[in-house]
Amino acid sequence: MLLKVFVAVCQLANFYIFARVNFIDMAQEKFAVIGAGHFGQAISLALSEKGHEVLVIDNDINVIQEISEDVAYAVCVDATNKRALLNENILNFDAVIVSIGNDFVGRLLCTANLLDVGVKRIICRVMGKSQRTILEKMGITEFLSPEDEVGTLLAERLTNPNMISYLQLPDGYKIAEIITPTRLIGLSVGDIDFRENHRLSLITIRRNFEELVADKLDTKQHILGVPDNKTVIQDGDVFVLFGKEHDIDNFIKINL
Repeated sequence: MLLKVFVAVCQLANFYIFARVNFIDMAQEKFAVIGAGHFGQAISLALSEKGHEVLVIDNDINVIQEISEDVAYAVCVDATNKRALLNENILNFDAVIVSIGNDFVGRLLCTANLLDVGVKRIICRVMGKSQRTILEKMGITEFLSPEDEVGTLLAERLTNPNMISYLQLPDGYKIAEIITPTRLIGLSVGDIDFRENHRLSLITIRRNFEELVADKLDTKQHILGVPDNKTVIQDGDVFVLFGKEHDIDNFIKINL
């Protein structure tokens, strides 16, 4: 049971980071990430892999050395020192992500410095409502809350094992990855008629394929693209659905 929970947490954490990176993503821009803990490193690496120029700032030389080869720049400086931030040309970046973890005072001082020098876009990590309220009073409008949001995702995953992951959208909408119900295997997308029968849109299907890797057969999942009505559902498929939260929940319940 503990192993299953651990795997679920890893899946949800990866999905969360993917979603948040897309949230702050812009074409070939420059980002500074302050705080290179687990979350800060994950954001930095994801942005760097997308081709963006990334500066990582942390006061721990060990984590800077660890990530220095994977991003454009990595420097060991005190982000609560305004002059140190200016020396790193912090105003030249399109956005600064403040991902400092447990040191909330340090996060506040860093954020205050960024506001004082005129950074155009600040995205700040928060841990709880009180921290968010304080930062909102300072004028911050964009937030990252990995602990709270991954906790919510995990709760959803544990109470609904058929839902692998999801992205909550405004106005009660959701994009969800759903394990294909057994009773739908062998039917076509047209037979199921997601839109007419369930008020849902099937975005795509993730499907298992056997591939030869290092002279051994291995199973890899690939996206099918946009499925047409003739696509037949196979065992092991994963639906990526878009729709109202209650319609997704109803689809899962009636197909268990």
